[in-house]
Amino acid sequence: MIDPATQAFIDGHRLCDVRQLALQARSHGDVDMAVAVSQIAGWQKARNKIPSWATCDGIVYPPHLSMEQCSSEQTARYKQRLCQRLLQEMTEGRHTSMADLTGGFGVDFAFLCPLFDKGVYIEQQKALCDCARNNFHALGLHQAEVVEGDGTTLLHSLPHQQLIFVDPARRDHHGGRTFAIADCTPDVLLLLSTLLQKADIVMLKLSPMLDWHHTLESLEGVYPNSVREIHIVATGNECKELLVVLSAIPSESPLKLFCADDDQVVAFSPTPSQSLPIVDDQMPLEGKYLYEPGAAVMKSGCFSALAHRYGITALHANSHLFVSESPIMDFPGRQFVVRATTTMNKRQLRQQLAGLHQANITVRNFPMTVAELRKRLKLADGGDTYIFATTTLQQHLLLVCEKIKVGNSNA
Repeated sequence: MIDPATQAFIDGHRLCDVRQLALQARSHGDVDMAVAVSQIAGWQKARNKIPSWATCDGIVYPPHLSMEQCSSEQTARYKQRLCQRLLQEMTEGRHTSMADLTGGFGVDFAFLCPLFDKGVYIEQQKALCDCARNNFHALGLHQAEVVEGDGTTLLHSLPHQQLIFVDPARRDHHGGRTFAIADCTPDVLLLLSTLLQKADIVMLKLSPMLDWHHTLESLEGVYPNSVREIHIVATGNECKELLVVLSAIPSESPLKLFCADDDQVVAFSPTPSQSLPIVDDQMPLEGKYLYEPGAAVMKSGCFSALAHRYGITALHANSHLFVSESPIMDFPGRQFVVRATTTMNKRQLRQQLAGLHQANITVRNFPMTVAELRKRLKLADGGDTYIFATTTLQQHLLLVCEKIKVGNSNA
């Protein structure tokens, strides 16, 4: 796909500043600089986002927008592990074929396809199909078939699959972002019955902006009792995807909600909410262990279930910070030990923050922003001290903490 001179230039300039290279276009007459700059920029993005692809010779990268929209290797591997488990549980090993109706750059497809005897990648854009054919060959995915066309149309002629994967486009015709299921392309609500007829398992990758409760209601409203699992997937403490697993195969298992923050995964069974235990304002917090849930758990809103699961107590119903008497090594989030507490009283602040020049500040349910509080406290950013500004039942409080470093646990 790339001529030898241009490929040689790409190989020799991978670590160069692409903006500087773009200015040198005229000095390399035998090199297609537009292609070279695009490929170098793609490789530099892939080095962090899809590292195993960046080390593979022969990978061709798509335009910037496709690189931005594609899954990271971390989230793709999560889907791979999820799919492997689902196939074992739901199809009794009959995992012979899958189809991805919205191929894109093909990262998710490339990690799912090896689980099957055959994988069909469907994409409307010819350039992405050409890219996929090249890359799947380079990756050794000989069971992959690339089909150029509209997945919505081709769905009706597909033979029965063990898995159908759909990642609806989240941009409208003007390039603006869309988040509602019905506003994405294709509209999976209109296709849901057909999808469930055509596959044992349907996996939807949706916007992390969606509320999982509303998503569940929308899908179940079209096809009752079809949603098996919902996964909120976060990396680097930022929600990246909402994955929904559906099937028309009868099941007596209750719906499960999974919160994945990097390698920490916790599952809940959404049931009528339990009461949230709240800290008694008279209880001293110094020496207690403080917990801040990860992004996926925060997105789930399952705070009562979290508190009862780990035996922790909330500082306030709206603060989403928790404490316990002893450390919990497998808590899905950050952990701290409280070294001191202070109100916003000037004398207390002087006493408790004496000698402190910098700190990492977080505000939770507090009447000031981080910037406003940092200016008030006259503290630079950084260091080993963490200050949580929050509200208990009766007062605004600053918790001066030290972070506990624990290893992530796989689930």
